[in-house]
Amino acid sequence: MSHAQRLRRTIEDEIVDGVLRPGDRLDEVQLAARFGVSRTPIREALLQLAVTGLIEVKPRRGAVVSTPEPARLIEMFETMAELEAACGRLAARRLTDAHQRDLIAALESCRAAAAGSDTEAYYAENAVFHAVIYRASQNGFLYEQALGLSRRLAPFRRIQLRVRNRLRQSLAEHEGAVEAILAGDEALAGERLRAHVLVQGDRFSELIRSLPGGSAAA
Repeated sequence: MSHAQRLRRTIEDEIVDGVLRPGDRLDEVQLAARFGVSRTPIREALLQLAVTGLIEVKPRRGAVVSTPEPARLIEMFETMAELEAACGRLAARRLTDAHQRDLIAALESCRAAAAGSDTEAYYAENAVFHAVIYRASQNGFLYEQALGLSRRLAPFRRIQLRVRNRLRQSLAEHEGAVEAILAGDEALAGERLRAHVLVQGDRFSELIRSLPGGSAAA
């Protein structure tokens, strides 16, 4: 992992955990001094975060934290669930031998990370797993839209893995989705992937509680 990637993850964590709050300015010089690096990796990290939408660049203010409000986050997760469902349905219909191999390999990597109870490793493998399903849809536009929103929501989906037993539940949901895709069951694949992404019950409460200014009652 490069310096810029490590810095991006650290800043990402601080935004999601509320250390850096909406509207906070991210000054390159101050961040470089804080982390003991040059401004180049800081600038690269901020560019990566801007792509995800976690920060935005404003005239005369530079990079500013732009964590979405809980209501907006709900809308984003609802949209992500529908995009996932569409990818799952098309993957079940159009699965090639190559995509099948990639999907099984991605699932095995998720299993290995879960077996070691390594949340960070699972977080990384989870992103690969979902990207494989997007590609397997064989719809370039849908792939781009799903991947873009998935990256935007990645820090918040990452928080969910900290909830007790969520990692195991997530793996079981992955296995169910793969089972449906391999069986060519479009409806079931879509249903399982939609349910996998939707933030409900305790997971949603935990997610909202972790947001700056959030509460379990939101």
